[in-house]
Amino acid sequence: MKQVRINAGHVGLVFKNGDYQRVITQGKHWLKFNESVIKYNMLLPFNTPVALDILLRDETLSSKLTVIEIKDNELVLVYENNLFKNVLTSGRYAYWNGLLAYKFVTADLNKIEITEDISKSLYGKSELSKYIRVFEVAAYEKAIMIVDDEVTKTLERGTYHFWRNQQTIKIAKADLRQLQLEVAGQELLTKDKAAVRINFYAQYKVVDVETALMHNKDYEKQLYIVLQLALRVFVGSYTLDELLDEKENIAKAVLEQVKSQVAKLGVNVLHTGIRDVILPGDMKDIMNQVLVAHKKAQANVIMRREETASTRSLLNTAKLMEDNTMLFKLKEMEYVEKIADKIGEITVAGNGNVIEQLKDIFSVNK
Repeated sequence: MKQVRINAGHVGLVFKNGDYQRVITQGKHWLKFNESVIKYNMLLPFNTPVALDILLRDETLSSKLTVIEIKDNELVLVYENNLFKNVLTSGRYAYWNGLLAYKFVTADLNKIEITEDISKSLYGKSELSKYIRVFEVAAYEKAIMIVDDEVTKTLERGTYHFWRNQQTIKIAKADLRQLQLEVAGQELLTKDKAAVRINFYAQYKVVDVETALMHNKDYEKQLYIVLQLALRVFVGSYTLDELLDEKENIAKAVLEQVKSQVAKLGVNVLHTGIRDVILPGDMKDIMNQVLVAHKKAQANVIMRREETASTRSLLNTAKLMEDNTMLFKLKEMEYVEKIADKIGEITVAGNGNVIEQLKDIFSVNK
């Protein structure tokens, strides 16, 4: 016989020749011949040296244990005194009762939604994060959730967590902000066969996410083609001069033309515009020559108009002076004044009165 001591917070399992006999608790105990004891800390999970079913036949031992059985498609989160401890996968686990208050939360991995009472603060824990899939939908986005190639629901902005299992989850996102599409460098022919290159743009928004993402492939490329074809039709129906004059009207016409078509893409075109109409080098030279000639013609017309007005004014003045001697004398004095302003010095030679000589200089014999 020998004596063993079991301290507080521990238990002992007594075996005889390898067979389980009984459980002993705190205190001193005598062991019989061929008996041995294995001591366990009750703060730690119970790891049995023999089949657990054999030990659980002992009601005394069974009452001291909490046994957790986890299926292949399950996870169990273990809490000790309301604090998260770890995650258990499929298997059978036993915990000692008495010292710690255990809480076990079972999660069903056959579903993807996390409906269990699990704080989101635990999702980032290394023990749990490997079993969770995370998807981000930005504040300016909306997304379609596809599970096993089937659309399940629409996701608004936010962070989403799902259980990681054999089901495939895909997230297709669409930007809900106002977007701009450039249709640049389009080589087009006008009605009068002039080759021009046009830079065109359109501003649009996605209004039906499911239609845009699920019913159309590359909706933005399709929108580009719709705008490109509509632009070709309208440019081809205008001459070059009309095109340059009607740029704004053409852009509005393209907008009205494509609105019904792009609705099938799940988008709404808000505004269109022609940014540039670029002419080839030879055409640009011709247009410059036409512009110069046009401006010269305008300048000649203005000069002729001014000359005609000036001549008419002189004629009217001459008629008035012919009929009115006093007006003639006033005009004469005006011109004498102008001439005097430009004379720096007057030399009077010979005999005679100075005043009379000046009078002779400026007088006009009629």
